[in-house]
Amino acid sequence: MPRPYILAETNWKHLKDESFDLAVLPWGATEAHNYHLPYATDVIEATKIAEESARLAWEQGGKVVVLPTIPFGVNTGQSDIYLDMNLNPSTQFTILKDVLTVLERQGVHKFMILNSHGGNNWEALVRELGLLFPNMFLCVTNWFKMVEKKEIFEIPGDHADEMETSLILHLAPELVLPREDWGDGKEFKNKIKAFSEGWAWTERPWSKISADTGVGDPSKATAEKGKLFFDTVCAKMARLFMDIAQANPNELYE
Repeated sequence: MPRPYILAETNWKHLKDESFDLAVLPWGATEAHNYHLPYATDVIEATKIAEESARLAWEQGGKVVVLPTIPFGVNTGQSDIYLDMNLNPSTQFTILKDVLTVLERQGVHKFMILNSHGGNNWEALVRELGLLFPNMFLCVTNWFKMVEKKEIFEIPGDHADEMETSLILHLAPELVLPREDWGDGKEFKNKIKAFSEGWAWTERPWSKISADTGVGDPSKATAEKGKLFFDTVCAKMARLFMDIAQANPNELYE
């Protein structure tokens, strides 16, 4: 049965008399995730979180539509990792401009990027797009920052780690290699201390910071942890969908 809040599944019979308050664009990446997770890890996560969050919001009366997931992200630091796909930020800007042109023309004036990849940096793009589309409410969410991970997971990391491995064990276990094939996700740190303290930044050259492309030990991952994290994130995201869909953008501040 087509889900009416998923654009890729719904149909003109439904849409010709429909209207939506919020359009959500999941945006992932196609890249290596340690030895054991699929290249589409970020895409799977973005799609599943957007779809489940929209379901929860829709069942509460939220007029939300999920657009098809963009599968490629900014991977400039992984140019030598085989078949890690890259979209430059300027390309992302052009895609967003075209998407927003359609939405504005069709009367959908609230838009969210549901981001699933740490290499995608949206703030500068959204600032510029805001000048081009002054009647649109634009926002970005990073689902991987929504919940305090240490409440569920034991070992910190940020790429194919315990959290991501747990999520994929829950969402797509058939795509995860056996545990004996998992790398340890050891990260080699920059020798200049400022870059690890967070107040200075330089791009991480991936082949120099990780032998297996992972950052974070996945060994404690379980599908049960993944389900708990997924359900917690989606419940919180659905509430945000509802809040934005129902809000008057001209009355957000007090």
